[in-house]
Amino acid sequence: MKAMILTKPGMRLQAEERPIPVPGASEIVIRVAACGVCRTDLHVIDGELASPKPSLVPGHEIVGRVVAAGSEATRFKAGDRVGIPWLGWACGTCEFCRRGQENLCENALFTGYQLDGGYAEYAKADERFCVAIPARYGDVEAAPLLCAGLIGYRALRLAGDGSRLGLYGFGASAHIVIQVARHRGREVSVFTAPGDAAAQAFARRLGAAWVGGSDEMPPTPLDAAIIFAPVGELVPAALQAVRKGGTVICAGIHMSDIPRFPYALLWPERTIHAIANLTRRDAEDFMAVAAELPIRTETTAIPLDQANEALARLREGRLTGAAVLVPGSAGGESR
Repeated sequence: MKAMILTKPGMRLQAEERPIPVPGASEIVIRVAACGVCRTDLHVIDGELASPKPSLVPGHEIVGRVVAAGSEATRFKAGDRVGIPWLGWACGTCEFCRRGQENLCENALFTGYQLDGGYAEYAKADERFCVAIPARYGDVEAAPLLCAGLIGYRALRLAGDGSRLGLYGFGASAHIVIQVARHRGREVSVFTAPGDAAAQAFARRLGAAWVGGSDEMPPTPLDAAIIFAPVGELVPAALQAVRKGGTVICAGIHMSDIPRFPYALLWPERTIHAIANLTRRDAEDFMAVAAELPIRTETTAIPLDQANEALARLREGRLTGAAVLVPGSAGGESR
């Protein structure tokens, strides 16, 4: 099979021919139809997340069809369409797993980081950590649901039930979250990099009640804010934008250092909450929501062998929505 390989953090990915994976007892192998390009991939490839697997195949928003299964793999059959998300394995025995917090597992393994991922024509995964994809979505449009959607949904749940929600950064996750939040009757304010007219227009098109720069304040204090941009300076800004007793959710796996800020911002019982990874329940719950709601993912399909260009476009802010790698594709706009 063809695969794009990270030989060393900070370097461009290299195209290689590799054997098609062979499944272990509880594993399945899928022929990859699409793999989303996530900002977490950038953090791995750029060396901001330490110690990736040697000769890594990145990618953890993987959609494909089962072509082989191990002797103990019974959940899916040949031809079934499944998704492979970020959490690739958890031990089930550590204190966090026993508490239902497998996202914090002491021994967890993550797809496209410690396990080979989906920047390839085939991928394998433990079937217990895979999820069925709702039939209403095509392969390309489904790929961002597997991390941008899952992490955004976990953040939205932790943000509570307040009516006024703020989103800092408007990329792959935020453009999915705003659709779920608006369906639930929330009023959404969106904060982008100052002067980012394209992102602001995108947010307005998806129904944001107010749109402005991250250096601005919303017209009415927010009940909660979710920070998707990996910028620590946004934490005190978001604290200032939420009401007393409000919550700020940091939804990225990596963020620049949070600057010092006055205790007065935190004292009125405002809270800061970080999101770490996801659980299998998150995946099942969100896919049930996605099966009911007409979520529209804005995607750009890019051929697998142009993965470096896709990563560069994400790094430089030249994408609306999400890039999705497609083996054997000619690329182009999807929807």
